[in-house]
Amino acid sequence: MTWLITGGAGYIGAHVVRAMTEAGERAVVYDDLSTGVAARVPAEVPLVRGSVLDADRVARALAEHGITGVVHLAAKKQVGESVQRPLHYYRENVEGLRVLLEAVTAAQVPSFLFSSSAAVYGMPDVDLVTEETPCRPLSPYGETKLAGEWLVRAAGRATGMATAALRYFNVAGAAAPELADTGVSNLVPMAFERLSQGAAPRIFGDDYPTPDGTCVRDYIHVADLAEAHVTVARALRSAPGTDLTLNIGRGEGVSVREMIDRVNAVTGYDRPPTVTPRRPGDPARVVASAARIATELGWQAKYDVQDMIASAWEGWVRVHPEAARS
Repeated sequence: MTWLITGGAGYIGAHVVRAMTEAGERAVVYDDLSTGVAARVPAEVPLVRGSVLDADRVARALAEHGITGVVHLAAKKQVGESVQRPLHYYRENVEGLRVLLEAVTAAQVPSFLFSSSAAVYGMPDVDLVTEETPCRPLSPYGETKLAGEWLVRAAGRATGMATAALRYFNVAGAAAPELADTGVSNLVPMAFERLSQGAAPRIFGDDYPTPDGTCVRDYIHVADLAEAHVTVARALRSAPGTDLTLNIGRGEGVSVREMIDRVNAVTGYDRPPTVTPRRPGDPARVVASAARIATELGWQAKYDVQDMIASAWEGWVRVHPEAARS
């Protein structure tokens, strides 16, 4: 098969591209490079620059490269920004997906894997979130991901296309230093940036109903997440008409304060965090049950939080050598 990977020059997307190609799958990257980095795309992988909102460009890419499956990762993803710019998020994430699906169904592409998010759950009142936990997103970002799942599922049912929605939990780490997260919207690189600048890492709220008052999250290594994509993509190929919704996590909750303590330990810094007000749209605790994907497809995470932070730090120092402690 030949997989079109939208957003394949991004942090997660580049890991998915590498995992797919190393597994023997053919990949084509489609990315507008608004946040993606062309250098992340392997030389042997075609890179088509374009927006998923450009219907003609998408249709040409599907036809010219003989695409037989799509992994859709291209999206806006910052919770706080989505609260401030909801119309922008609905346009990029929902309308962009609709345009893409229209082209995909017209081209009779048989498999479609959608990048969803644990943000669809909102603030679940359970220890472990299963795929049956009610979805009550707290932010426009989460709403767009849930609407995206509905669109993908409906298109699959109407056409017979095999579909899957992967609900990512909190992604961290790097499979290789050159693929590390260069943005600072996620907790780990955000802490690295503050430490590198001689500032204390920030905690957004310490009055949540959790053991230490800070948000609790389930962190998943990006290399594990990429391997999950390979597993699910192959499942779609082998089972036409499949409709999967799967959590991708480790089933272990770690608080923000605990994560920052571990970041300090790995980096060699020792700067206690400062507490700032809560961010809108942040739930107190979201931890996955990953039992379904383990039972149905045999996938489970291999890496722990220490691996995530250490590999992410190696990538950060590669770009910011001045940050390394002597």
